[in-house]
Amino acid sequence: DVQLQASGGGLVQPGGSLTLSCAGSGFTFANYDMSWVRQAPGKEREWVSAINSRGFLTYYAGPVKGRFTISRDNAKNTIYLRMNNLKPEDTAVYYCATDSGPPYGRYGYWGQGTQVTVSS
Repeated sequence: DVQLQASGGGLVQPGGSLTLSCAGSGFTFANYDMSWVRQAPGKEREWVSAINSRGFLTYYAGPVKGRFTISRDNAKNTIYLRMNNLKPEDTAVYYCATDSGPPYGRYGYWGQGTQVTVSS
C-alpha cells in the first residue's frame, strides 16, 4: 500500500521554527517530484513548495519564499520542510503529496497531514 506520513507539526510562537518530515512507502519514492500543501480552517488548499525527484530543483509559493526550505533524502524516502520565521497565517494542516508538475499542483498520492499552529 502507498503511504505518505507527515510529522513534526506542533504549536510554535510567531518567529519560531519547525521542521516537518514526510516519509513515503509502497512506491518508488525517488521517481517522484514531491510537494508540500497546506490547508487552513475555512480556506482552500494551498500549494506551498515542491522539489524535483532528484532534489536539485526547488520551488516556493510567494508567501513562504525566503522563510521555508524544502529538501529530500531519497535514501530515506523522506522529504522535509524547514519553516523559519513562522507567522500566524502559516497555521494550517500540512500535507505531502506526489506531484506530476511542473507546473506544480497536480497531485497524486496524498499523506496524512500534520497540524502546525503559530500562536503566542
